[in-house]
Amino acid sequence: MSSSSRMTRRAMLKNSVLTSAGLWLGAHTSQGASRSANEKLNIACIGLGNQGKANLGLVSSQNIVALCDVDSARTDKYQARYPKAKSFADFRVMLDQMEDEIDAVVVTTPNHTHATIAINAMQRGKHVYCEKPLAHSIHEVREMQRVAREQNVVTQMGTQNHAGDNYRRTVELIQSGAIGDVKKVHVWFGRPGGWRRYKHVVDRPKQPEHIPKTLNWDLWVGPAPMQNFHPCYHPHDWHYWWDFGNGTIGNMGCHYMDLIYWALNLQYPESIVTKGPDLHPDSTPFWLDCHWQFPARDTQPPVEVVWYHGRNTPQPVLDLGGPKWAAGILFEGEQGMLAADYGKRILLPEEKFRGFKAPAKTIPDASNNHRMEWVEACKGNGKTLCHFDYAAPLTETILLGNLAFRVGEKVEWNPEMMSATNTSKAAQYVQREYRKGWTL
Repeated sequence: MSSSSRMTRRAMLKNSVLTSAGLWLGAHTSQGASRSANEKLNIACIGLGNQGKANLGLVSSQNIVALCDVDSARTDKYQARYPKAKSFADFRVMLDQMEDEIDAVVVTTPNHTHATIAINAMQRGKHVYCEKPLAHSIHEVREMQRVAREQNVVTQMGTQNHAGDNYRRTVELIQSGAIGDVKKVHVWFGRPGGWRRYKHVVDRPKQPEHIPKTLNWDLWVGPAPMQNFHPCYHPHDWHYWWDFGNGTIGNMGCHYMDLIYWALNLQYPESIVTKGPDLHPDSTPFWLDCHWQFPARDTQPPVEVVWYHGRNTPQPVLDLGGPKWAAGILFEGEQGMLAADYGKRILLPEEKFRGFKAPAKTIPDASNNHRMEWVEACKGNGKTLCHFDYAAPLTETILLGNLAFRVGEKVEWNPEMMSATNTSKAAQYVQREYRKGWTL
């Protein structure tokens, strides 16, 4: 592509903001669509591990113009499948070299690099799909939300069940008043330790391991503190180290809390209390209970949300007559209960709701493709539901659970000040110091 062609195309993209499509990031901004309804997007995929492979496949109907991963074995693998795409190890080099050719990026990297990649891309006017949780720290989450608004780009956080029928119909049940006002919600993920593979490794490994020759370890570590390479970090178990991930609650919380946020129109909690094992300085807890207290919203009463992970179905759920599921959500309403998981929902007690007629649909039928909802929104066809203005408070709530656990006491949260009002210990976990050479 010639330089003049790139500039003409870039000007066209900047001038094609389709505010008439009714797209929005929040109550006060519009998403800028950058393609005509039928034209393919030029997409760069950053991070090509297991989830990256899935995301790449689900946007492959578009033009895949760039493949980026710190492991050249991965880019080599997909280069053969997408021969017209250019391969990179460093996303910064990719964005510098291909700024005029990329419309949108898909970010599927470990949590600690989400913000640096997404913000760099958004500052260049690129639309962004970013995996959950949105970022590694509360400060990063707020910055991603701010830049998305400023740049007027189309965004989506990867909470794929949002695009499924079950979550949509569950939201309609709650919002129609099927179980009355909801004052408490239980949400649990029972798998001990999450998806940890290196369960025996809880202390930071001190002996360096051989770095795979195809892996650029320095780029993988990115803004986090430098550590010796070890397979307990890469390719999977980074989730369970404070330097790189946010534990089981960070890995799974956004998926389950998404339904609660959507159904109850939640924003920020006003207080957080946790219970867990002794705090480890390096690794995240194998089990954790977290209580968030949310204020009243319009006509809805205050609500307590309780998260449990690392054990079986929590006893409070069983005591209420809830289902013995490995993972799930139980809404306690004044007139009944509703239990839901990714693919099922049930009104309780069952005898009370026999013959219950579902409310009229208020949410469009499921697309079952969260990534393509974002792609179509980039073209002006509809809107994203998990845009960063929605995803940021959701992610912040998850991160506040970890923050309260690490502080070791109740945290009273002021979202306007982005700080705890009752303890100075929280500040160190709101914003992290980046390794030299890395900035937002």
